[in-house]
Amino acid sequence: MDLGLFGINMGSAATPEGMAEIASAAEAVGFESVWTGEHIVLPDPQEPPSPAAPETPMVDTAATLAYLAAVTSTIRLGSGIIILPQRQPAVLAKSLASVDHLSGGRLMFGLGVGYLEPEMTACSTPMDRRGERADEYLAAMRTLWCGDAVSFEGEFTQFNSVSANPKPVQPSIHTVVGGHSRRAKRRAVELAHGWYGFMRDPDTASSDIAELRQADRQNERPAELGRLEISITPRRTPSVEELDRYEAMGVDRVILQPGSHRTLEEVLAYIEANGPRKAP
Repeated sequence: MDLGLFGINMGSAATPEGMAEIASAAEAVGFESVWTGEHIVLPDPQEPPSPAAPETPMVDTAATLAYLAAVTSTIRLGSGIIILPQRQPAVLAKSLASVDHLSGGRLMFGLGVGYLEPEMTACSTPMDRRGERADEYLAAMRTLWCGDAVSFEGEFTQFNSVSANPKPVQPSIHTVVGGHSRRAKRRAVELAHGWYGFMRDPDTASSDIAELRQADRQNERPAELGRLEISITPRRTPSVEELDRYEAMGVDRVILQPGSHRTLEEVLAYIEANGPRKAP
């Protein structure tokens, strides 16, 4: 089971020096991946269900991962998650293909459909039918990634005989769907290489995995996507026993979160204490 690190664009990692030092330290001790978080805007003042104070810095995902591609060499670079309905698909396809190109094929594209109405409104995106919009946008982006002089005719986006280069290094950018609803799990089974559960303890993760297996039985999974990969960010730093439970239930990747409240020195100490090389 691999270990990742969440929040590479937030808190003490929201400066060029901080994110470079944290990512390099994570790579050095054997973390498999680093992951951004995303909210383009946050309600001000904060009110439920907003997850963070409006002054919380979150550097743009594509900018962060492109920067980290230049200061790391092996660690994978994940978006955890991009709220896909809020993005213009051709523009996002270009940005992500560029990150994959610059990183030598290290991008993992985590996506979700969002839940904050003020953020959706600020991005000129209706809350209604955001799931259908996300599914269509992903299909349009993959069309641009996989060919030249391509066309796409959808309900929400269209283009005719266009090319976008350079193409991603990966033949199919590794795609992970975030979300805890049954529809999100079905989306992961039908459209993605993996599923990402956020703030899931071993008990809730076990229920999630049971629902994923049910969705896999009930819906057709394209053969080219392979076995469904499962990533989990726990609510708190797991014990060795909890890590063993995650692994036993079939989790492929646990993405730890030091928390945006920590100083740079505290995050570096967290990486040293919890990195894979420290595991018994």
